Amino acid sequence: MANLLYLVHRLPYPPNKGDKVRSYHLLRHLQREHRVFLGTFIDDPQDEAHLPALRAICPDLHVARLQPRTAKLRSLGALLRHEALTLAYYRDAGLERWVRDTLAAQPMDASVVFSSAMAQYAPRHLPMLVDFVDLDSAKWSQYAASRPWPLSWLYRREGARLLAFERSVAARAQHSFFVTPQEALLFQQRAVESAARVESLGNGVDAAYFAADPARVSPYAQGEQPLVFTGAMDYWPNVDAVVWFCAEVLPPLRQRWPRLRFVIVGRNPAPAVQALASDAVSVTGTVPDVRPYLQHAALVVAPLRIARGIQNKILEAMAMGKAVVATAECAQAIGARDGIEMFPAADAADFVAQVDALLQAPQRAAAAGRAARDKVLRSFSWEAHLSGIDRHLNAFAAATPQPVPAC
Repeated sequence: MANLLYLVHRLPYPPNKGDKVRSYHLLRHLQREHRVFLGTFIDDPQDEAHLPALRAICPDLHVARLQPRTAKLRSLGALLRHEALTLAYYRDAGLERWVRDTLAAQPMDASVVFSSAMAQYAPRHLPMLVDFVDLDSAKWSQYAASRPWPLSWLYRREGARLLAFERSVAARAQHSFFVTPQEALLFQQRAVESAARVESLGNGVDAAYFAADPARVSPYAQGEQPLVFTGAMDYWPNVDAVVWFCAEVLPPLRQRWPRLRFVIVGRNPAPAVQALASDAVSVTGTVPDVRPYLQHAALVVAPLRIARGIQNKILEAMAMGKAVVATAECAQAIGARDGIEMFPAADAADFVAQVDALLQAPQRAAAAGRAARDKVLRSFSWEAHLSGIDRHLNAFAAATPQPVPAC
């Protein structure tokens, strides 16, 4: 058993959105054989209610409160210091003190960093493993391509500064991980000095939880045909996805299928998302359980034009046995068979064609859903993926001198 300092940029509980799902399962995996000291941020007041549950899971816990508006203002100071805004956004003196006090009170074997920004808290004398998750610097550069000046300049700058920091983190780390082989390869090409110590560590899904239940009641009106999208609806790639879908894909589909309804399921819908609500679009906001919305959907769509890595929302829909129409990038990351386990779409016309064909052939959609769940059961077990970190942790624990018992 090792003592591990686990540093996470967002409270890893409840596991109700992409990064929190991964960080929660990594926490539980680490705790199977090690004692975990968790330092994290809470950035959503609704998550305060879940702190007792998280503390019961992980008693060695420190939570720093992060006010997004204040953090954004603080991050502007990074412009003068020529550093990435992300680092200043997640800078907190209280968390720094907790790390120092924890190291003084407990011998630590290693630190595990979840998302690059948290590496600024990792002690330099400890071995460090970094779960980058996705290549965030590439995400900011991707944002820049679709935003007007001055945001394009700011996002391009953030991409460059963050890449420099990511490279410095990887150079310090004993090993670095990304969700997909594609993301790992992209980073290896941009950080050749650390390429030998970079690999993929895939996402999983709890297929026992995300499973169809005949007793589960439908949330939809009788006779309507729901197309469902799930996700945190204050996250810009999700906002962009549903706004684009409503503008480019939904109108021609509604001409052919007047009972069709696009259902956007997710917390904190941004104003641009709320404005989509109409007789053709439902915006649910937070729901107590996403599974009824997935189970009783006609189809699930993932029109993510700005997406990095494996999307948990897609894995969850596949586990629920639903046919999924997704952008080609999302489908490629999962490695599903085209037209059998998933239906990739290259553009708006392709989305319309794929959805229309599946609505016309519900038996084909049902067969695709069964194949999708089989794919999840074969390829997306959390334990199978996360076990890739174990050999590194075990090496750290073995290298730590053990106390000699008294005679």
